[in-house]
Amino acid sequence: MAKQPLTTTVFSRSSYPEYRRILSILRTETVGGALLLTATVIALIWANSPAAEGYFALRDLKIGYEPWHLQLSLGHWASDGLLAVFFFLAGLELKREFVAGELRKPARAVVPVAAAVGGVVIPALIYVLFNLGSASETLKGWAIPTATDIAFALAVLAVINTHLPAALRTFLLTLAVVDDLIAIGIIAFFYSTGIQPLMLLAALVPLALFTFLVQKRIRSWYFLLPLALATWGLVHASGIHATVAGVLLGFAVPVFNSGRKGEPAEGLAEHFEHRLRPFSAGFAVPVFAFFSAGVALGGLDGMRAALSDPVAVGIVAALVLGKAIGVFGTTFLVTKTTRASLDSSIAWIDLFGLALLAGIGFTVSLLIGELSFGTGSAHNDHAKVAILAGSLIAALLAAVVLRARNRHYRLVQVEEQRDDDGDGVPDVFSRT
Repeated sequence: MAKQPLTTTVFSRSSYPEYRRILSILRTETVGGALLLTATVIALIWANSPAAEGYFALRDLKIGYEPWHLQLSLGHWASDGLLAVFFFLAGLELKREFVAGELRKPARAVVPVAAAVGGVVIPALIYVLFNLGSASETLKGWAIPTATDIAFALAVLAVINTHLPAALRTFLLTLAVVDDLIAIGIIAFFYSTGIQPLMLLAALVPLALFTFLVQKRIRSWYFLLPLALATWGLVHASGIHATVAGVLLGFAVPVFNSGRKGEPAEGLAEHFEHRLRPFSAGFAVPVFAFFSAGVALGGLDGMRAALSDPVAVGIVAALVLGKAIGVFGTTFLVTKTTRASLDSSIAWIDLFGLALLAGIGFTVSLLIGELSFGTGSAHNDHAKVAILAGSLIAALLAAVVLRARNRHYRLVQVEEQRDDDGDGVPDVFSRT
């Protein structure tokens, strides 16, 4: 009898410690997503109220030290400064995933990595197709619909009260992590202008000192913070977007501790993540959203004008259709061509719902919109409207699909919490 070809299982559960770590991250990001939504609503209401001038005056208020080229508007400080903290955490999470997480195993990494790539390439192509016949300026926004906002997506999951299985939660986070890595590369290579090589070389000095200290497991903020700020300031002056500095600093931090006697059990990456994630999710990202999401809609006429712009149409189509096709289609192709099979707790409709959810692009999409067209420009205002509209449509469609599967998710959740032998580890994780 001929041997049957071996198959691998995708979307299987990770280890219990990894499951608990991911739940902790997602819990913080869910709260951050609620604050993000609140900040966005406040900004939209204020920007379209009789007091709108006050909002835009606050956003454009400049503070800082001009001789160091740091006299920036509050909106600019939020996008370049506060988002650097967000990208620092992205760098930490990226490194941890590649060193100790899901991405360290090629067999487990191939599906989320391929899905993330598909979820970037297909939306970009759809946007370009909608803007080929327009002015060349509109093509600058090709990368706007390529990003997935994990906090916004988790806030939607919390609102619809769905109970995603552990494997799907892990996939969503891993997808977002790889998505962030691609977005960082796009910002660094396509949205950096007027590069100053000397400033970039100068930034390597505090970055190297920061790296040396964290490799020695130095945790003292009064040593590390000045070096981090110096790295950020010099990268900002070099012409490369300052958020890239956050990623580089995150990559420098070791994931594991050195194993020396008396050293804290948690690694330095975990230490920084515990300290900074609440600040990032609870303050930095909502403040950025507050200053970036405010756009004067101009009533029905203004909405019609915005949604007739090829920029806006391309973004909505790319977020709603492009992300779903890119993430789901790539996942399906990779799974079938590698003779892999889904875990028994997962069905293809679950993956389709998650692919729709990936169409929620917000924080990084708003940032790339500003980099593409400039703050206050007509195309950027139209892009903001489209990002909000596309994300809302994607969220509603995902809610319909995932909510319909909620009864199944509850059964899986019960199974993932059963601990009949009382060893403190749910039985399904003991068997993995």
